[in-house]
Amino acid sequence: MSPKCAAFLATATACAFLFLAACGGGGGGGDGGGGSPPSQPAPQPQQSEPGIPPSEVLAQYVAVDLHPSAYAFTLGWGIGDGEQAGQSDISRASPSVIHALLWRGSASSVVDLHPNGFTISVARATSGGVQVGSGNPAGQATHALKWLGSAGSVVDLHPSGFVGSQALSIGGDQIVGLGVVQFDISDINHALLWTSGAVVDLHPSGFATSAARGTDGRQQVGSGANPNGPGFISHALLWTGNAASVVDLHPASGYSSTNALALSGGQQVGEGFIGSNPHALLWTGSAGSVVDLNPSGFFQSSAQGVAAGRQVGYGITTAGSRHALLWNGTADSVVDLHVFLPAGFATSQASGIDASGNVIGIADGHAILWVRQR
Repeated sequence: MSPKCAAFLATATACAFLFLAACGGGGGGGDGGGGSPPSQPAPQPQQSEPGIPPSEVLAQYVAVDLHPSAYAFTLGWGIGDGEQAGQSDISRASPSVIHALLWRGSASSVVDLHPNGFTISVARATSGGVQVGSGNPAGQATHALKWLGSAGSVVDLHPSGFVGSQALSIGGDQIVGLGVVQFDISDINHALLWTSGAVVDLHPSGFATSAARGTDGRQQVGSGANPNGPGFISHALLWTGNAASVVDLHPASGYSSTNALALSGGQQVGEGFIGSNPHALLWTGSAGSVVDLNPSGFFQSSAQGVAAGRQVGYGITTAGSRHALLWNGTADSVVDLHVFLPAGFATSQASGIDASGNVIGIADGHAILWVRQR
């Protein structure tokens, strides 16, 4: 038998789905071999290709379905320090009621963060036991919110002078998001940074609107609409604590619009549009450092999260299927996380990743946690 991985052995327990690569000869695998094969053909493991780090080729994940049965749908958005943040539809009736949710690794651990007096709420990120997101007080516009693990711990972060606000990411002492200056056909937003001491308006000169979407506790990323050109052209932006520090990450050529969505360890990720098709992008602090992560076999992609040198997001195959993806710095290093899901899931996407390589995302309206095994 070839020394390459020959088959997948599948086990499923309590909504956790583990696919292990069975390598070598004689039927020996991680579970000892000799078991009955799955009734359906198992997904094939990532194969060795030039340029793909072996550790990523053989990366293995347990896919944990975080979706509690009481909810109509759940979406996983953020991950950090053993917690996962997202949202759900609390009822199966119409109209739906959207609630912020927090998990600690399983569907049964779910905590409903929805605060009293709000009509809807969403949790977008979690770090160090603090969750951030937004909610709508009854009869009011959206307010940026912070929680400490329970609905009753909610803190309204909405700053004066803005008609609406959202918190989108947290890192260390920093929270970032946006404040709505005015509602219009096209809302005018300003990128905002909250710290323990103040709220900082990051909106850079020369841009019509802006939003901050990620922070690592030191720098912030997001995008701004540049009015110079046909229509409002979005540029990926990087800040270091104030509006004047802005670095425009938009490459000089190749992309009509770009957005930066997350950062960690000196890397920034997001997307750039070639025509109407987004490509996942990776930067290391400058426009000229851009790396196109769009992999072969996918005509669209976006990078949504980054940690410890790994990037996650999604790609849309040439057949039209959306798959959660993981990269290790290059397009050729791609790992298709969709293969670790059980049969029956048609679409998936990854929204965030932690320093250990665990990934949060969504599959067919279920929040999914991919737990890294190696």
